[in-house]
Amino acid sequence: MLPKVRMPETRKMITLEVVANTRLSPGLASITLGGPELEHLIPTGRDQIVRLFFPRDGQDRLRMPSFSNEAWMAELLMLPKSRRPWVRTFTIRRTRPELGEVDIEFVLHGDTPASNWARRARPGDPAGIFDMGLTYLPPAEASWQLLAGDESAVPAILAILEHAPASLAGEVFLEVPETADIRPDITVPEGVRVHWLPRDGAGGLPGTLALETVRRAHLPPGRCYTWAAGEAKLATGLRRHLVNDRGMPKSDIAFFGYWRHGRSSPG
Repeated sequence: MLPKVRMPETRKMITLEVVANTRLSPGLASITLGGPELEHLIPTGRDQIVRLFFPRDGQDRLRMPSFSNEAWMAELLMLPKSRRPWVRTFTIRRTRPELGEVDIEFVLHGDTPASNWARRARPGDPAGIFDMGLTYLPPAEASWQLLAGDESAVPAILAILEHAPASLAGEVFLEVPETADIRPDITVPEGVRVHWLPRDGAGGLPGTLALETVRRAHLPPGRCYTWAAGEAKLATGLRRHLVNDRGMPKSDIAFFGYWRHGRSSPG
C-alpha cells in the first residue's frame, strides 16, 4: 500500500548554499541551508519531506533539474554520472523563514554519499531542495498518537512534536545509536511521553530495540494514530504488530521504510 502524501499546491526547484555545519553529537550533524530562493518553500512543519541535491566528488558545480514537476527524475537520469548530482530524501528539521534558513539533520553512518558530504560541508557549498510534501496526517478522531522510529526518523518526529498542539497525548519511541544522541532539550506537550532507546553498542539490526520495546509496552486505550519510520523491518514489523496483536486498523497507521539494512540508495 502506498503511503498517503499531502503534496504542496505549488513547488519549485530551490538552489541554496550551506550556511553552517553543526555537530550535534559524534554521529549527528545539522546542516543549515539558506539563500534567497528559499522564499519559494512553503513551510508546513511536521514531517516536511524534501529531495536534497548535492554535488558528487570532483564536480565543479551543482546542476539542478530544470523541471519543477515529476519529470525532474527523468531529466536527471539523462545526465551522465559525471554531471549528475547526488539526490537523497530528508525531512526538514526546522525552518526560519525570517532568516531564509532551513536545518536538515544527517546521521553520520559509514562511507555513504550523504554522510561524507555532511562531514565536509562548509559555508558557501551549494545544495538544492525540492518539496515532496508531508505524510503525518492524523485524523481528528484519534485520542492519542504513537510515534516510533530509529535515528533516521528522529528529525521528522522531533519536528512533528515541535508543531504539535498542547493537547496532544501520545507515546514516542526513539531509537538512537548512542546515549550521546539523546536530545534532552526537546519540548513536548504535557500529555506526551518520550522514550529514548540508545543501542550503546548492542548488537542486532537497527530498529529492533524500538520494535521490541513497543511490543512490550502498555499502551493507552482509545483510537490511536501511528506514525512510524526507519529501517524497513522496523516500519513493517511495527505495523504488523499493531494490526495483528493490538487490533488497530491499518488505515490509522502510517509507516515508512526510510532505508534497508545492507543496501545503499541508488545514485
